Amino acid sequence: MERHTFAMKVKKGQMDEYRRRLGGIWPELTAFLDRNQVKNFSIWNAEDLIFGYYETAGNRALPAKEEAAVREWTERMEETFDWISAPGEPMRLMYQDFGIVRESKELIRHRMFMTRLKPGCEEEYKKRHDGLIAKRGDAITQGPDSNFSIWCAGGYIFGYDEIDTTMEKEPTEADKAFTVEWETRQLEIMDWITNDVDWLTGEHHAASIRLAWHA
Repeated sequence: MERHTFAMKVKKGQMDEYRRRLGGIWPELTAFLDRNQVKNFSIWNAEDLIFGYYETAGNRALPAKEEAAVREWTERMEETFDWISAPGEPMRLMYQDFGIVRESKELIRHRMFMTRLKPGCEEEYKKRHDGLIAKRGDAITQGPDSNFSIWCAGGYIFGYDEIDTTMEKEPTEADKAFTVEWETRQLEIMDWITNDVDWLTGEHHAASIRLAWHA
């Protein structure tokens, strides 16, 4: 399975128009996804940022007719946004813990988060997450987190996670202590855009909203 991402920044005052135009192309877009076996396609929003995630069986080239359709939809939408990372322009994968990916999404809670890296901190962010991977070693995470990945583009961090709701448990005191220590340290190198650690900082940020999803 190949994982793909894209990101954009909606122009000032254009969010309502972006949503309207997305609705206008949605029937054609979902038919395209089905024809080309694109799975688990989702579009997320927080503040003026858009993040998209989808999966394919392989990274194969599209037929010319399908490429033309993508260009047409882009032209109908592009007045409303600027690309941070366009489809087909791979973002930098900063972290992955794919674990056991659930094929059925019926009992999955999706989580998506966004942060902004402080200047010059991209490599430090990658180093810290490489440390988590090294600590995990060859162990495969059984859950509840699944298909977890973090990507970077344009100075932004975009995280995507699928959580098996049948395996979720209340965090232990040790879990809470680790989270507080980790997130406090991460605040040295990034600022949150979504509200994931507002409980810790007392600040108020936007929630990530899933604007659209097609299985």
